[in-house]
Amino acid sequence: MADFLGAVLSFPTVLFSFLLVVVVGYWLLVLTGVLDLGDDFDVDGVPGGILAGLGFGGLPSAIVFSLLVAVAWFVSLAGTALLDGLGLGVGARIAVSLAVLLAALLCAWLVTRLVAVPLSRLFPAGVEASRHSFVGRLCVIRTGQVTEDFGQAEVTAADGSSAVVQVRQHRTEPLRAGTSALIYDYDPDGEFFWVMPAGTAFDPDPSRHVPI
Repeated sequence: MADFLGAVLSFPTVLFSFLLVVVVGYWLLVLTGVLDLGDDFDVDGVPGGILAGLGFGGLPSAIVFSLLVAVAWFVSLAGTALLDGLGLGVGARIAVSLAVLLAALLCAWLVTRLVAVPLSRLFPAGVEASRHSFVGRLCVIRTGQVTEDFGQAEVTAADGSSAVVQVRQHRTEPLRAGTSALIYDYDPDGEFFWVMPAGTAFDPDPSRHVPI
């Protein structure tokens, strides 16, 4: 047991051990219902476009992060255990430990990349989740007007991609093409978003509110 704890707390395994604690804690909260799988790790600093570029597109970031950490931890633990039996000097131990770290990261990417392809087929609800993520965002009206039963707008997602969506509004204020609106709700039955005039306080480009 002491040898195992020593390996877990040795470099480079210790880097992934703390991350593994976070991963286990997250999934325990998911299993107990405190969090939902849609409540991803706040990896918003890592845009979805980067995950897709790494070959992890179509999977929730929580699953990608969990797989990366778990595989990297296991590989680094195995490497650390092998190093303990070699009796290397300090300098050689540091150099080989860095090599183990790189190998762990590479193996984590390869394994997660291979697993991501079949797993992504289990998450067709990703489109629905992305629709709800548009709520609270600004959009640009692309039709001549927006009424209670007509209208389209372009909205930009967190990963920088854009989409043209169906929008509706209850109010009588004119929303013309090129003006900005705030998405405040989504209607899953009609598959459209409810919008309202954004106003210059919400829009970083006030010129869009100048009447045409």
